[in-house]
Amino acid sequence: MVRTPLTPAERARGERLGRLLREARGARSMTAVAAEAGVSAETLRKIETGRAPAPAFFTVAALAAALGLSLDAVNEACAPLPLGATA
Repeated sequence: MVRTPLTPAERARGERLGRLLREARGARSMTAVAAEAGVSAETLRKIETGRAPAPAFFTVAALAAALGLSLDAVNEACAPLPLGATA
């Protein structure tokens, strides 16, 4: 199955998600946060760097819980930007 390429807006949302997770992680190691969330450190690395800009909902939910973020906060930070706005 071939995936449809992501739009620039979808890529930008992924970058905002990655930035949010990196900031929330702070000084905690990537390995520790990933283990607490039940995902691999490589998965977290890909999300944080924008190489996985559209992760699965349950992955995002697990990472948010491990980092003490509400899903509302994640949604607010990663909501689509209005037309013409930049991240």
